[in-house]
Amino acid sequence: MIPAPFDYQRPTTVADAVRLLAESADEAKVIAGGHSLLPMMKLRFAQPAVLVDIGDIGELRGITTSGDRIVIGATSTHATVAGSALLAERVPLLAHAASLVGDPQVRHRGTIGGSLAHSDPAADLPVAVVAADATMVIVGPTGRREVPADDFFRGPFETAVEPDELLVAISLPAATGTGWGYEKFTQRANDWGIVTVAVSGERVVLGGVAGVPWRAGAVEDALRSGTPADRAAALATDGVTPAGDIRADGRYRQHLAVVLTERALRAAGHH
Repeated sequence: MIPAPFDYQRPTTVADAVRLLAESADEAKVIAGGHSLLPMMKLRFAQPAVLVDIGDIGELRGITTSGDRIVIGATSTHATVAGSALLAERVPLLAHAASLVGDPQVRHRGTIGGSLAHSDPAADLPVAVVAADATMVIVGPTGRREVPADDFFRGPFETAVEPDELLVAISLPAATGTGWGYEKFTQRANDWGIVTVAVSGERVVLGGVAGVPWRAGAVEDALRSGTPADRAAALATDGVTPAGDIRADGRYRQHLAVVLTERALRAAGHH
């Protein structure tokens, strides 16, 4: 349970962090809160030659408004996101999902950017940002680019962020007044979700049924055509076959997907 040897760098600007990542090619990993990366390093599933600690980069912290959008710095902690009055008013789905991440210790240390860049299929925040129609802001050697959340997650533990790039912010449209719902089924209170469902308006996203957050397109189409919530929810896993693991088999996940989708739809105001 001891990590392999590594060098440690602690830049104070985004530009310095990107330079360090570019210099280290594929041998560097970014660390913020450490709750995703350090356990993998201790098990030697990850063996970076260089750790680039972005905890001292002040421009990566905080929640602000920009026109009609909310911008969350990548190193904002889960507790900050969960406790934000601005998010509670403008994007309550995300604030609520952040409040369910792990336990208080994890929420006060772990960061939203770290969770999203880690891309764990069972995590709360990837599902929530896709449902909230977020945009990921990424900076690399060639400058800044934006990637819609729908295109950000490429697979389990894989995202659109290249090895020499840094996720710096999450930009979300203000959804004041939009109906939303979030359902999560766990074995224990602070476990990863076996299945999660996030609904914002008519966007319906499931976690735990695929390697990435799953847009339930059949459910969304049914809602647009006026189909009642219970019948729409029955289409939750159309196009995907949930896999089984030590926590639940595929059939049980499929059952949970339908049940939780109906609950989330009704919470969001769909009947």
